[in-house]
Amino acid sequence: MIDLTGKVALVTGAGRGIGRAIAGKLAACGAAVMINDLDQAPAAEAEEAIRLAGGKAAILAGDITEPEFPAYLVESALRVFGGLDILVNNAGYTWDNVIQKTGDEQFQAMLDIHLVAPFRVLRAASAHLRESAKKETAEGRRVMRKVVNITSIAGTDGNPGQAGYSSGKAGILGLTKTLAKEWGRYNINVNAVGFGMIETRLTQALAGPAASIEVKGRQIAVGVQPKALEAIKVTCPLGRPGTPEEAAGAVLFFCSPLSDYVTGEVLICGGGLHF
Repeated sequence: MIDLTGKVALVTGAGRGIGRAIAGKLAACGAAVMINDLDQAPAAEAEEAIRLAGGKAAILAGDITEPEFPAYLVESALRVFGGLDILVNNAGYTWDNVIQKTGDEQFQAMLDIHLVAPFRVLRAASAHLRESAKKETAEGRRVMRKVVNITSIAGTDGNPGQAGYSSGKAGILGLTKTLAKEWGRYNINVNAVGFGMIETRLTQALAGPAASIEVKGRQIAVGVQPKALEAIKVTCPLGRPGTPEEAAGAVLFFCSPLSDYVTGEVLICGGGLHF
């Protein structure tokens, strides 16, 4: 059993899919979870599910890519729960196109959500994390804290049609490895989990008109061609996409004491799939 009683976790993009599964697992292990999502309704549903299961949660809906919001989110977690021990940068979406059809706005949007926003969240949390560690060290205590950044095999291997997404997901790896070296002295493990094909609304099969999500007033098509999903059965050694719960399990490892001597690493949770 993994016991996170007394820990406070902040999970971005936790209203749906993998983020919601991560928040649920952390809460089930005893952590109090601050849930962030762009949309209020799914965030509230995630909070209610945790509370009904006997866990502790609070929500702060809002756009993580707005420059001032990450600091407000961190401050809110500290105000509501009195601390911060686990930080999972999970929020993200895909906006795909081949490079000659990718505009500056589209490319920048992928960098903003997958790299700039996590950077701002971590920068906002740094003062609390460092000061807490210094105080604990002065008291002769070692308290391990956890940062988990979410990447993708599109970031480690590249993927046609995803110049922006792949660049953002590759960039987060550099940030992860740098902070692992900067923050080791503060007893903070900084790692990344890279996902392959996981069953979420972003990877659902296209049927008729493309499904879409709304971001900053823009409707962005999401989904995967049915042929591509069928190909997973052949190209993925495990022969199927992963579930959000399976994806969350890999993140939970990095949030737990099991990873106390692991930092600066990337764990691929993709069933053996490589693009």
